Amino acid sequence: MTKHTPVILITGGAQGIGKGVAAHFLNKSWRVVILDQNAEAISVCRQDFADPDNLLLITADVSREPDVAAAVEEATRWGPGLDALVNNAGIADPHTGPIETLELDQWQRRIDVNLTGAFLLAKHALPHLRQRQGSIVSIASTRALQSEPNSEAYAASKGGLIALTHALAISLGPDVRANSISPGWIDVTAWQAHAVSEPDPLSATDHEQHPSGRVGKPEDVAAMVAYLVSPDARFVTGQNFVIDGGMTRKMIYED
Repeated sequence: MTKHTPVILITGGAQGIGKGVAAHFLNKSWRVVILDQNAEAISVCRQDFADPDNLLLITADVSREPDVAAAVEEATRWGPGLDALVNNAGIADPHTGPIETLELDQWQRRIDVNLTGAFLLAKHALPHLRQRQGSIVSIASTRALQSEPNSEAYAASKGGLIALTHALAISLGPDVRANSISPGWIDVTAWQAHAVSEPDPLSATDHEQHPSGRVGKPEDVAAMVAYLVSPDARFVTGQNFVIDGGMTRKMIYED
């Protein structure tokens, strides 16, 4: 029997960490479905990834169930089937100001995109993942474990994503495994849409404050995703993996 080409669906895959993950799997000859709300980033992605046979780009909002249902249907027809789901889509800006002035719609939008979107993708992708003994990887954040001031909505959404992950692992096992990754500081400059203005260059101090000696890259996260969806990780489920160069283990006190 001929072995099928594996298929991975990556939300928020048109730029940032998601795009780095997509590039990794395209290089490994997987069929890659990128689902992203940003039509401009999707267009840039189409130019950057010149592999039309193994790439499907879908513009959709992960917080809307009709969008998700239609996207999963399109992806699994094109695949066909689904071996892995990466829940990466999210509103990246963690700062929403003091909680006394935090508008409910700002709170709700982060929960809807960062957390509810992952639930909806898991819900609609599950029948296809189950057929292939597949895997779910959700991209959380070290901000689920530690915080700066005025980041309640983001922290809650990412903390919820870790909890959703271990709940899915228990509910879906042994057919489907579910794990999460909590990245720390990841420099996504090289993986943004061309229209995004570049931030200031990273300094030596930026790198040196990390016990690993450098700021992270999307490739670091992609490598962990690749492990978690591989047969080598068949005994790994319900776990959260921190990819932060050691920063959450570092005591930091002001002198």
